[in-house]
Amino acid sequence: MTARRATRERTTKETSIQIALDVDGGGANVDVTTGLPFFDHMLSQIGKHGGFDLTVHAEGDLHVDAHHTVEDVGIALGEVFAEALGDKAGVRRFASGLYPLDEAVAEVALDLSGRPYFVWDVPLGEVLPLGNPPFDPQMAEHFWQSFTTSAGITLHVRLKDGKNTHHIVECVFKGVSRCLRDAVRVEGSGVPSTKGVL
Repeated sequence: MTARRATRERTTKETSIQIALDVDGGGANVDVTTGLPFFDHMLSQIGKHGGFDLTVHAEGDLHVDAHHTVEDVGIALGEVFAEALGDKAGVRRFASGLYPLDEAVAEVALDLSGRPYFVWDVPLGEVLPLGNPPFDPQMAEHFWQSFTTSAGITLHVRLKDGKNTHHIVECVFKGVSRCLRDAVRVEGSGVPSTKGVL
């Protein structure tokens, strides 16, 4: 099987990002620095629970706020993910499940469809910034929307229960990561679509 890995550098007036992803790396090698400790913690879940070796180094205009950094990392990571999967021959394609973290439970369903579509039903209630510099929990939605669009996948996320904002955001990241791990698993040789392409 061809190695499923890719790298990307993305530089704008707002951010500078370097990403390396090995879909079959196993998740033991994860190195994330964005200047936002809570966001680093969440991105590390993608490597660990996705079973991916992942490097993300990002510098952004955090003096403005975290928006550009979070958005651009989502865009770049989605592009790298799509490139690493190539034609998606043999992948399982679909994955779904319920993912708990203490009192919080997220329902995640995804399809490596080649068609970006994003559904987010994750009410957060009172929103307080997490970490220092602060990460706005509402940016979790924007990150996954950016990732979904760039990766060309269909992603549905719904919160089934939860009160603690940290727990809610983290169970979403863990749940999506676990679904990505299941969906990219190679089970055959052909592209899993009646169209012949994804």
